[in-house]
Amino acid sequence: MAEAKSTKPAVKKPAAKPAAKKPVVKAAAKPAAKSAVKKTVAKKPAPKKSTAAPGAEERYRMIEVAAYYIAERNGFAGDPKLFWAEAEIQISKLLKS
Repeated sequence: MAEAKSTKPAVKKPAAKPAAKKPVVKAAAKPAAKSAVKKTVAKKPAPKKSTAAPGAEERYRMIEVAAYYIAERNGFAGDPKLFWAEAEIQISKLLKS
């Protein structure tokens, strides 16, 4: 038995239209309840950073290094006592600030 082929062309259904977007309506802000009111809390002051002064040995080493760099900058030509004095002044200013 032979089946007959249908001569009708296949009918395509039209694509469905996308649904229209509904505008979003924002609700009005409600007043806050009395119990929900934020209370301001006094902030604690930040702890002070303690900058302890260096000990005598550490200060001596700082001056020693500074004097070396001052002498190097001058080509190691000059009086080492002047280099040391200049380094002491620099380190004293550095530690005071």
